[in-house]
Amino acid sequence: MLTLRNQAKSSPDMASKYRAMQTRLRKFEEIGPPPSPPLEQDVKVGLSGGRTGERVITCENLVLEGLTDPFSIEIFYGDRVAVLGKNGTGKSHFLRLLGGDVSVNHSGNWKLGARVSPGHFAQTHAHPEFMGKTLLEILWNEHSLQLSPAKSVLGRYELHNQAEQKFSTLSGGQQARFQVLLLELEGSTLLLLDEPTDNLDLASAEALEKALTMYQGTVLAVTHDRWFTKGFSRYLVFGADNKVFESPNPVWEY
Repeated sequence: MLTLRNQAKSSPDMASKYRAMQTRLRKFEEIGPPPSPPLEQDVKVGLSGGRTGERVITCENLVLEGLTDPFSIEIFYGDRVAVLGKNGTGKSHFLRLLGGDVSVNHSGNWKLGARVSPGHFAQTHAHPEFMGKTLLEILWNEHSLQLSPAKSVLGRYELHNQAEQKFSTLSGGQQARFQVLLLELEGSTLLLLDEPTDNLDLASAEALEKALTMYQGTVLAVTHDRWFTKGFSRYLVFGADNKVFESPNPVWEY
């Protein structure tokens, strides 16, 4: 534009090109700068788990009141079960029930097997017990981690800069990573993951997927992520007609 401005001073023929270039520059400036490139992440997830009894979950004629018809299922040690279905069909209620939430209305029978310790990843990141607390305070209260080891484990999840930040002020992705960190520290032998990749950046999602392949335990995950389901071998479908059934392959049309 500056070149054309100088040329327009001595050549009337260049004046129209100069005005056109002014318009192009103005539109370019109105769009604003491009978004910053994503930060390089080096997230290291370490989920250890542990050996449990062969039967991890047994459900007999289980009904989630107002959500499902009776269904029965057995889940065994080492299974990777993707829980599929539309929103509002009872998937999250099922995981909450298995995680010990006594507020889930149900009938029928269910039980966990020997040495099964469930760890629940909440889709909504709803943790009222964390309200008003920083990550360091939570790690101290929940796992008695002092400053140095707490910062070390936060660093593996790229959360060291948020150590003194309150949980409620974290981004959705940071809250998700912190929940996975807590699952690691709990040493849960049954992971109940409700939309775990929903808020994770690509590096964190890949780190979680890699950790799950090495995990010594059983995994149930509610997900709509077709790529994520590639790491699962069983598929439990919550249908829109209240039917709950197992499918040999992922089902995306309910």
